[in-house]
Amino acid sequence: MTEPCEAGPASGAFSVSGESWRYTGALTLENAAAVMSAADALALPADGRVDFTELGPADSAALAVIMALRRRALHEGRALHVEGLPPGLASLAIVYGVEDLARGTA
Repeated sequence: MTEPCEAGPASGAFSVSGESWRYTGALTLENAAAVMSAADALALPADGRVDFTELGPADSAALAVIMALRRRALHEGRALHVEGLPPGLASLAIVYGVEDLARGTA
């Protein structure tokens, strides 16, 4: 069963699918705070996987959201595995010095 966690109209959202999360839609400065607020209402994915293959337009705010999820996972003693990060965002992660996000280990 998939449960959407909407961040706002036509912006983007995490959804829970089985034991994983999937992100669909845009993730930019415009909606990052709403996305984080919505994500905070969800338990972290049981298997630690967060899939971004359906990520739409994104900017550095997407990396900030991933880093915030990572801090939360560390605080909760959980692992977080990022999958499907678009190449442009993976390159930006390397430029910012957070290349572990680009490799999928957050």
